[in-house]
Amino acid sequence: MSEPVRTHWDGEVLSRYERALWDGRPLRVRDAEGGTLPFDVNRWLREPDAADETMLSRCDGPTLDVGCGPGRLVAALAGRGIPALGVDVAGTAVAIARSCGALALCRSIYDRMPGVGRWQVALLADGNIGIGGDPARLLARLHELLSRNGRAIIEVEAGDEVSEFTATVLGADGRTVASFPWARLGALPLIDAAVPLGYRVVDRWSSAGRHFVQVRKR
Repeated sequence: MSEPVRTHWDGEVLSRYERALWDGRPLRVRDAEGGTLPFDVNRWLREPDAADETMLSRCDGPTLDVGCGPGRLVAALAGRGIPALGVDVAGTAVAIARSCGALALCRSIYDRMPGVGRWQVALLADGNIGIGGDPARLLARLHELLSRNGRAIIEVEAGDEVSEFTATVLGADGRTVASFPWARLGALPLIDAAVPLGYRVVDRWSSAGRHFVQVRKR
């Protein structure tokens, strides 16, 4: 099992994120070049949309939602009778998820997890392949957790760039109040990272301006 790794979603970062969840307002986050990261708290608090449905429809067995946030996807799967577990480092997000009927744990994906080697599907929606700023490490961890022939459904960026950087959370005055490691990558860099780690590509698709790749554990 991999050694635990700090995600840096702690302290001031978590405080700002959790406050945004309770208030239902956007979290102001910037990438290394000053661009806005899509931390759309309002969307995460709503019911799954049409693009989410393209992921949910591919979940046909026990599913692990990595970075589940307030649990819209886990709750939807539970409502359809699909065994699903969310994992997130934010206690407030997990509490909201549980209040919606979702099963969720408050911990890092690198911590001890139930069902190692038995999950049929891993979901990484909303750019969560970027958690911790190291997509290859995250893919390797999922390979440990997935069952034989298990699949990972991953939301990616529109282009084919890849970047690993320190994201910044901004205060009301525009100043940096916290930071955490994150990554962004498109479909081709995701595939390039996944194949050497023991995955093969199943399919790629787009919906409502969002982009996805599904890979299967070999």
